[in-house]
Amino acid sequence: MRILGINALFHDPAAALVIDGRTVAAAEEERFSRRKHGKRPLPFSAWELPEKAAAWCLKRAGLRPQDLDAVAYSFDPGLARPADEMGLDDPWDHLRQTYAREAPHFLRTALPGLDPDIVRFVPHHMAHAASGAFAAEDADTSSVLVLDGRGERASHLAARRVHDRLEALHAQDLPHSLGLVYEELTDHLGFLRSSDEFKVMALASHGTPRMLPELRRYVYPTGDGGFHATGVPWAELCPRRRPDEAWTQDHADIAAGAQAVLEETLLDLVRWLHGRTHDRVLTLAGGVALNCVANSRIAREGPFDRVWVQPAAGDAGTALGGALLLAAGGGDDPDPMPGADLGRDWSDAELGAWLKTAAVPFDRPADIAETVAGALADNAIVAWFQGRSEFGPRALGHRSLLAHPGHAGNLERLNDVKGREQFRPVAPMVLADRASEIFDGVIPSPYMLFVHDVAPEWRDRIPAVVHVDGTARIQTVDRRTEPLVARMLTEFERRTGLPVVVNTSLNTAGRPMVDDPRDALECFGSSPVDLLAIGPYAVRRGDFFRSDDTDDAAR
Repeated sequence: MRILGINALFHDPAAALVIDGRTVAAAEEERFSRRKHGKRPLPFSAWELPEKAAAWCLKRAGLRPQDLDAVAYSFDPGLARPADEMGLDDPWDHLRQTYAREAPHFLRTALPGLDPDIVRFVPHHMAHAASGAFAAEDADTSSVLVLDGRGERASHLAARRVHDRLEALHAQDLPHSLGLVYEELTDHLGFLRSSDEFKVMALASHGTPRMLPELRRYVYPTGDGGFHATGVPWAELCPRRRPDEAWTQDHADIAAGAQAVLEETLLDLVRWLHGRTHDRVLTLAGGVALNCVANSRIAREGPFDRVWVQPAAGDAGTALGGALLLAAGGGDDPDPMPGADLGRDWSDAELGAWLKTAAVPFDRPADIAETVAGALADNAIVAWFQGRSEFGPRALGHRSLLAHPGHAGNLERLNDVKGREQFRPVAPMVLADRASEIFDGVIPSPYMLFVHDVAPEWRDRIPAVVHVDGTARIQTVDRRTEPLVARMLTEFERRTGLPVVVNTSLNTAGRPMVDDPRDALECFGSSPVDLLAIGPYAVRRGDFFRSDDTDDAAR
């Protein structure tokens, strides 16, 4: 079966294509439109579809809309209830349901030739669950836990996969929502809700959970696989922070308390689920599953032997999950995700043509990995643009900013380059076969979704990637699946003695991650990055801004 998955209703609109159970392509609309998260999660924007992402997915496979067997739309309006009946203050929510019901016809307009009768509404949390259960390796029989802000009428799903079936075990009805509670705090702390929740997680490391007893009055597990999570009086606990204000210790402390109560509740849900299934493997999805600190505690203290997290755990991942669910229901055997690199790529010749058209000076070194390793050893900041772009919010060695981890000042330097708050950490990438020497935690960790304790003897050697609490959110690099990145890391260690490189996303604050060559050149030209490694080519900052060298672009 040829199935296109669509996520559109709330935020992070995305498309994914699954053919005969195999994931062929997946991409978020923000990478094409250059609007962060694709759109704001407002009822008035619910009609917007991932038109460009969907068209690209079909083009990648050489398909036309009329060639599809099914389209999975990751929201079922038939399950929704009026917002006031669910205890939500959202008077325009009915627009979402209206737009969802009309989605088949909107899709026909966006993808001419598509038969609207092949569009299938997939329950939002079942799509999330399938994105974990069917995409994970060695998870033929496994448990799955989904937590986010909201779906049709719930904010959570506990389920189980047995071969090609996905069985729902329990759901928590709204208004109780761990995701919405975290979103409320994000807004209270002066950040952008449904966008900046990761900043709250980072800020929590600077605080102490002294407000935890009070928070437990409003957020707690109920012992039956569900939880209470609503009504937190944030203003009574901590003054509201304006976006232009500096954060205070009170702000860090309330973030620490919220993070702690989230972790406690998740651990209870995980233990309840294991008590029902006794499975060895747990998969996680939904926006809350992007909380790598909580994931690590689940892996460390929970009853499951292995925890796997969908790298596109937010709503974008429901495009893939919806397609995989229909594939399994249609008789296809879903293959695990081949990796997160499911987006666009360009041939060497195409990249060279882009650079010539842009009239920028560049050269083609004998080995771009060795060239980058040398530049990093000299403390350069490198923009790394290689292969297919990543699906999900993490840069995983395809659209990355790289730096030397041995200089503490590189944390501040990178945050300045990206225009980010200085309390936010940057992450290390490390060869998988070296990771356990330096980091203690879930290994391998190819998707940067767990935090790891940094060995004490290494903290002074790689200070740029060590967070204030002595942890790091690592990406392990497998030599077999990422040979170019692995060669760069090997060459860097040969020069420096360090098998670790700083890896953060190739973008600046408020902008989506770089996706195509034009994005890469714009980012390189507008930020103090020393070298752009784009495919096999090197663009150096000094040459880029030396007007008398423009004729070099013809090389």
